[in-house]
Amino acid sequence: MTPRRILSALTAAGVAGVLVAPTAAAGPTGSASAVTTPTGTRSLAAVLTADGNQFDRSWYDYDIVTEAVLAVLDAKPTSKVGVLADGTVPLTAFLPNDRAFQSLVADVAGSRLWSEKAVFDAVAGLGIDTVETVLLYHVVPGTTITAKQAIASNGAVLTTAQGGTVTVRSYSRYLPVIELRDQDTDDRNPFVNPFALDRNKGNKQIAHGITDVLRPVDL
Repeated sequence: MTPRRILSALTAAGVAGVLVAPTAAAGPTGSASAVTTPTGTRSLAAVLTADGNQFDRSWYDYDIVTEAVLAVLDAKPTSKVGVLADGTVPLTAFLPNDRAFQSLVADVAGSRLWSEKAVFDAVAGLGIDTVETVLLYHVVPGTTITAKQAIASNGAVLTTAQGGTVTVRSYSRYLPVIELRDQDTDDRNPFVNPFALDRNKGNKQIAHGITDVLRPVDL
């Protein structure tokens, strides 16, 4: 699907401009484990930018999502994405690594780009409103969900800051397996990376790395 058709699909579905303010009621439903809120107030924005947020040759960190957040806030300073910089607000974020964005762009454009900067430029080319919508679909406001709690929450439905929902499918083998089922019913679902769990644990804002970009509509 072309970038133009993706933008049209997001707009037609009524999600490109739907921004839901974080609320305490936006946590998981149907979870098997009570969710408690830690007291630390370091924000996820501080964690994401701690390494200087430079494009590099490592496809398994979070440079592209960091730059996407900064680009949205530069263009729209009052965007709800700014909640990532307010460590007093509890939330859970699922962070696609750089490889996830590379795969998304390859799926959209039909060819794989080989530099993080080129991938970011392709993502930004979808438009700030679309990038904002997709980012908010990766944020679950009002609740701090650890990996342990997510594993115990098979079937939970998470309401995101974008307004859409993500369903958790989880089980445990040698390592925890957590699948996130998004609104794109005929494409690969992201999995939480078992080696990128509980980023910023102990704080009200927590993040887990994921293998693909969550999609808020069926593309």
